[in-house]
Amino acid sequence: MRTTPDACPGAVELHQAADGGLARIRVPGGTLSAAQWDVVRLAALELGSGSVELTSRANLQIRGLADGVELGARLAAAGLLPSSTHERIRNIIAAPLEDNQALVDEIDAALCADPVLASLPGRFLVTVGASVSGLGGDFGLVEDVFLVAGTDTGVRVSDPVDAVVTAARLFQEIRGSAWRLSEVDDGVRKITEHLGTTSDGSFTPVVTPVAPSPTTPGVPLGRLDAHQLPGVPIRLTPWRSLVVPAGTDTSGLITDPASPWHGVSACTGRPGCAKSLSDVRADARAWLNAPHHTHAPGRVPPISILGSRSDSPGAVHWSGCGRRCGRPHGDVIEFVATGDGYEEIR
Repeated sequence: MRTTPDACPGAVELHQAADGGLARIRVPGGTLSAAQWDVVRLAALELGSGSVELTSRANLQIRGLADGVELGARLAAAGLLPSSTHERIRNIIAAPLEDNQALVDEIDAALCADPVLASLPGRFLVTVGASVSGLGGDFGLVEDVFLVAGTDTGVRVSDPVDAVVTAARLFQEIRGSAWRLSEVDDGVRKITEHLGTTSDGSFTPVVTPVAPSPTTPGVPLGRLDAHQLPGVPIRLTPWRSLVVPAGTDTSGLITDPASPWHGVSACTGRPGCAKSLSDVRADARAWLNAPHHTHAPGRVPPISILGSRSDSPGAVHWSGCGRRCGRPHGDVIEFVATGDGYEEIR
């Protein structure tokens, strides 16, 4: 059982990291207009460290901030901070290649309009669409299928917005100190009984990552130089990649599905995180760029044995400590720093 509130950072309530303030900007559905993206990247250049990080929930992070006041003002003016009270709970991952942003916006507005829901934990998560249905949301929508803690319990809905808000309110009532519905004793049954079932629950949640291409480029290790993609509308994916218009200059991004960078992710590591035991990003780059002809004792294995790069068997995540922050959902090979090398976890 959780004994403390979650400490997820927000866009105004910063996390004090080793390299300064860290802001997490929620982007429900992952869609930013060209003007909104320019606001974010210029804030990173002018107020932060000069880079923008993509998270496994299709949100954005800016590091190296002195405080969140100026950033919050810029985001609010751009429509990226519609509620200062609810901003940490605006976690809605949407299938990035589906036409679902309007539904996401309705859900987001309804959640923000309910004062009770401001107290939900920052880990609260809603998924919209089939390709992200297996990402373990507290609640998920796939057409009329309503997933509860990532499972099809037979609930079918005609008003998806009302269903999410109703379920979220009940979760807030029964969660105690839990951060996720899956942690609540008998929580799935309570939500399911309240909403009612009309099906045998035959839908199987899946995770279908977007493959790299010129219009769906990946971002190496999830960190984007804030000088990149000026004036470009983007849609974020939970696989640390983007959806961009055809003809966009994607130099420096991953556009080849066979690239060894595809499917490789990492936590922040040193020097940004004081808890990290290693500069995992530098180690990951060295590993990716090395010839890998041998497998020396105590070293990570050669890249050739890891198979394809996707959020399926063969995806690789580097962690600077046992907390394993930023680990993608699904079957992932992990290299976890121990202070004396890396432990491989499969």
